[in-house]
Amino acid sequence: MSACRSLAAGVFAVCVVVSLWAGVVVGNNASGEDNGLSQNESATVWSRDADTGVPENSQTGVEAVAAATDISFKRPPATAATWTRNDFTDLRPGGVRESVYPPHADTRNGTYIADAHATTFAVQPSTRAHIASGETPLYIAPNGTVRGLVDYRIRETMGNQSLSVVSHEVTAVRVLREGRVIDEVSDTQTPTLTYGELSGGPTTLTLEADIRVRVETTGGNESVETLTISDSQSVTVYDLDAVGSAATYPNGKTEIAVFQPLPWQGYVLDGMSDHRVRGVWRFYTARNPQWDRVVRANAGGTTVEHSDAHPVYVHAYPSRIGPRTQPVRDGPTLQRVWGIERRGAEETLGENISVEVVDGTYKTSYGVAVRTSSGSLDDVRVIGIVRGVTARVAESTNRTRIRESNLSVRVVEQDASEATVRIELYHDVGDPIVLADPERGSQPIRFDDRDGYITIAGQRVETNSSGVATVTLSQPGVYTVRYHPESWLTAEPAYASSTETIRWHPLSTRSGWWHLALTVSWNLIPFAVVYAAGRAFLNIFDIQRFL
Repeated sequence: MSACRSLAAGVFAVCVVVSLWAGVVVGNNASGEDNGLSQNESATVWSRDADTGVPENSQTGVEAVAAATDISFKRPPATAATWTRNDFTDLRPGGVRESVYPPHADTRNGTYIADAHATTFAVQPSTRAHIASGETPLYIAPNGTVRGLVDYRIRETMGNQSLSVVSHEVTAVRVLREGRVIDEVSDTQTPTLTYGELSGGPTTLTLEADIRVRVETTGGNESVETLTISDSQSVTVYDLDAVGSAATYPNGKTEIAVFQPLPWQGYVLDGMSDHRVRGVWRFYTARNPQWDRVVRANAGGTTVEHSDAHPVYVHAYPSRIGPRTQPVRDGPTLQRVWGIERRGAEETLGENISVEVVDGTYKTSYGVAVRTSSGSLDDVRVIGIVRGVTARVAESTNRTRIRESNLSVRVVEQDASEATVRIELYHDVGDPIVLADPERGSQPIRFDDRDGYITIAGQRVETNSSGVATVTLSQPGVYTVRYHPESWLTAEPAYASSTETIRWHPLSTRSGWWHLALTVSWNLIPFAVVYAAGRAFLNIFDIQRFL
């Protein structure tokens, strides 16, 4: 039994280490291919592969875990971009009489040119977000790289004429956004293009190439053909635009709330890089299956074979782990999470993805509030779900000083069966806090959770214009009275919560003792009657002399 416990503990420890792990060592993977990753890092990028269990030849703990399940990350890992950048060098176009393309490529034919295409291999840094059923946008960084493959073949014959190649070239390869050229290179069939400073929002990136060939027919005549080919991809430029609010409590602690309309990873209290706040999103990496195979086309037909290059992407998904803060013991404490209720994210992951995705409805955590004893809104650095994209909160932020609140609770009237409690809520003497709002019922739109209230004995009560509320208690005991203030984000002025206790029991009054005596007396009357009757019976028959 102890051996089993030790084995389970070891596996659990490896899983924890792997889920938190982000490699920094560069090396070779198990097969010896130079992909820029260490052996452990290479094992983590293949979430889309079938999990076959722990292999006998696994050399590291990470390899063993990755073979049995998929590894998730709390931050977008750099491994996807590193693998893709290095693996892209293995992508080879065909020769002059052969074209190589993935099955999803949009090929075009000209007079002399056949099976021509320009296909995007990868856009990075980027993250595919699994938000809901039918909603999986590809977010790209405002500054990044587009890699692609351009290929074509030149026909061997045209009718009864043989064609010999005089020259051929890719004269230009461009990347365009909404028809505007962002970057351009020439004389390459495996272009790497860069873009920068793109404004945020949905857009279309297009990889476009110009091909020019010169051929000579059997009769010695030369002809020139040019062909433009392209591949467009819908993306969303991920540009963080965070808004923050902060409040200072009377005890000196600060509450910070940050809002971001796009999915985001969380934020860091700068200067204390270990003090972090995470939203609902976690990450895994997986290859793009569209590049699992390539087609080789020539005059004799087409063949399909395994691809030597596999682009890997980062994927973000809503995790059952949910929003978190760290460090757990001495770090900020999570106060509130805002967001939109969404569902169906698990349907978008595809086959062979084994991560702790939310099954059903989840909250998008567009806003997260924490309380901290150190740090301020000026220290906040917002981290996006796309690697390398960060932001500071906007300067037009709200800063609130939260006022103290005080509760005064006392019994003003009581009898043997119930007590009336008077509750006073105030900031200072003569400065009542009013919770009841007579205009509330006439407001056509309002947020139900915006109003403060007081709880006692399972009841919610509100103070009147004098800051007073009364409650009737029917059960003796000790009661906690708690003020739940309206959120400081919507209240003006804003108040801190406060708590008071009160004890009530009927025996704490003279009337209570009198009622107890009377009740006991009435309950003893039947016993007294029975006792008196028994004594009289014994006397009548003179039975006592036999006892």
